[in-house]
Amino acid sequence: MKRNGVITIKMIGSVGSFAENKDLAQKIRKNEILPALRKNHRVVLDFSGVNSTTQSFIHALISELIREYGINVLDRVMFKSCNDTVKRIISIVVEYMQYEETTDT
Repeated sequence: MKRNGVITIKMIGSVGSFAENKDLAQKIRKNEILPALRKNHRVVLDFSGVNSTTQSFIHALISELIREYGINVLDRVMFKSCNDTVKRIISIVVEYMQYEETTDT
């Protein structure tokens, strides 16, 4: 759903209550997130109804964004309605990507 330059992607419709399919995460990244960012839109990843996720799913969803745009891309990609489990896994991936970004120089 697009509204005022903000694209909202409701994860539950694609991934169900347990987000684990990294191929699906890659598809969402390539077909929805990256095109929105290239058009200078903000992206909201709405995790309402998603009870848990795997680290590999989140990594497939956001790691390439961070590699391509840098860690500041997270100023344009927001995570909405994440429970504590999902927040923790997103944090792990973001921390890993920040570490990777600093060690690649």
